[in-house]
Amino acid sequence: MTGPGMADTADTANVIVRPPIAWALAVLAGFVLNWLLPLPFLPAALPAGWLGAIVFALALALVAWAITTMTRAGSNVPTNLPSTTIVDTGPYRFTRNPIYLGMVLGLMGLAIAFNSLWLLMMLVPFALVIRYGVVAREEAYLERKFGDVYRRYCAQVRRWL
Repeated sequence: MTGPGMADTADTANVIVRPPIAWALAVLAGFVLNWLLPLPFLPAALPAGWLGAIVFALALALVAWAITTMTRAGSNVPTNLPSTTIVDTGPYRFTRNPIYLGMVLGLMGLAIAFNSLWLLMMLVPFALVIRYGVVAREEAYLERKFGDVYRRYCAQVRRWL
């Protein structure tokens, strides 16, 4: 059974949500909850704003490096487009998911910068959605599409760190 809508996802991981949308929802939920009931978790004497900004900047740098590496390799970054190759250079030498790792670090950086336990707690649902609704589907897709090449890559590079 095929139709016009099915052809669009035939060569994609068919993830349950686009990762930037999941990240934005986690951040938004954390900020709303923090606005309704602030829950600080760091000592007041700690320069949380600066520390969080540094973590966030490092996360942003990791995401930018990963996107640049993927693009230069000639593959697509958005999950709704087909993967064209297995990228094993740049940050992909160390982790199979540097963009998602950067998103996790970015959320941690915001939690520190705003001293919000709510933002920190949003890591749990975000990580679960990314792990099971995105990464699991991407891994199955890449294994179907690239077979032994992808399996060798998985044997050499960890999923996260």
